[in-house]
Amino acid sequence: MITMTELPKAAIVRIAKAAGAERIGEEAANALVAAAEEYVAAVAKKAVGVADLCGRVTLKAEDINLVK
Repeated sequence: MITMTELPKAAIVRIAKAAGAERIGEEAANALVAAAEEYVAAVAKKAVGVADLCGRVTLKAEDINLVK
């Protein structure tokens, strides 16, 4: 079964390897992608709230930094 994700699996695997993982199984890579996407979505949702409170529709780096 092929599952389409927003984040490229190869990029997430490179990040995991940079963090010290020597090898990453297929299921682990898929789990990392899912976790990364959930985290990004949660941060973005919070940042949208900050921008909204500031009367903006455009997210800024400061919004992201406030909520991460």
